[in-house]
Amino acid sequence: MCLASQIHEEAKKFAYQSGVRVVVAYGGAPINLQLRDLERGVDILVATPGRLVDLLERARVSLQMIRYLALDEADRMLDMGFEPQIRKIVQQMDMPPPGVRQTMLFSATFPKEIQRLAADFLSNYVFLAVGRVGSSTDLIIQRVEYVLETDKRSHLMDLLHARSDHGKQALTLVFVETKKGADSLEHWLCMNGFPATAIHGDRTQQEREYALRSFKSGKTPILVATDVAARGLDIPHVSHVVNFDLPNDIDDYVHRIGRTGRAGKTGLATAFFNENNSSLARPLADLMQEANQEVPAWLSRFAAQSSFGRNRRGEDREEDLAVVVIFEETLFQQRWKWNGLLNWKVIFTLRLGLARCDLRCGNVGKLWRNSWCGCFIVPSDVNKGCPSPDSTLSLKGHTPKVTRA
Repeated sequence: MCLASQIHEEAKKFAYQSGVRVVVAYGGAPINLQLRDLERGVDILVATPGRLVDLLERARVSLQMIRYLALDEADRMLDMGFEPQIRKIVQQMDMPPPGVRQTMLFSATFPKEIQRLAADFLSNYVFLAVGRVGSSTDLIIQRVEYVLETDKRSHLMDLLHARSDHGKQALTLVFVETKKGADSLEHWLCMNGFPATAIHGDRTQQEREYALRSFKSGKTPILVATDVAARGLDIPHVSHVVNFDLPNDIDDYVHRIGRTGRAGKTGLATAFFNENNSSLARPLADLMQEANQEVPAWLSRFAAQSSFGRNRRGEDREEDLAVVVIFEETLFQQRWKWNGLLNWKVIFTLRLGLARCDLRCGNVGKLWRNSWCGCFIVPSDVNKGCPSPDSTLSLKGHTPKVTRA
């Protein structure tokens, strides 16, 4: 992963001429080269969860001597995609227990549900926050513009022309929703005379690293990216972040715009908003207001009309919650195949964000379609506590109706 490579490079600078060896291990790169590096000895190992589990299962790495464990972007590490791997690394191998090792978790956003989950890996911990967790900074000028889907490309071109200085394009990071959309927009920009490159999950590790080098050097000053580039990457001199497609989650928005305005510098973040993003109106308006940004009147109206969402601190709102129970296993496999938990097929989707449920057997999931919701997964072989389609479900004092999808 690009983030692991970046941390490795920075760690090597700190370790220069100290005798401390820093090694990196991540998927998408030849494992044989990484194994040879490990065999020479290692003091600091920077690794992605998947590759580290692979090394542990091959018995090529031992964690018995670990004294310090750090998880970067810890909230994403502990969501449903990575939590099983993290638990295996921390709890099921030979790593010393909490209290013997020192554990540090870092992120710009930390939902309360993930904080509770993180406590499993900590002992007598201290929660240290700089500012409010999940907020932005006033060093980033945030602009939200109402743009129809059909007008996005022409509007982007106008922005790029306005930000160029005598033909020299400022470093601009453009976020889109899909990998196909990233490839399409990259091609369109290049065809219209804007040097651009793209980075997303279907690109190989070598292609991603080449794209980042080309972007950082200014050879291709426009980088089109999915959320693979939203977290952790520290790219100097990014002056403009464009949310061509807004994310479904306000935390993802915070991470995206955080690619500019870094280390005391100022930056600009522009978002294209339309009816498709109405569920984000309220948290977006609240976030901008908190960061002393000008909130457009039309966005405030969207926020006022929003029936669902979270308050500005991302907490559950005290309203009746609509609960939908999904029993269709085929649909589940299509939409959730990535998490490797194909035997889990009953999903409670709770509108209004990350609400909590007494019947929860799994962890907080991803967004369901384009609505604010938390997904609570019950293993298919667990019958006790699973409601029938005609039953009711107690949730924070409410008894919303349970229906078949």
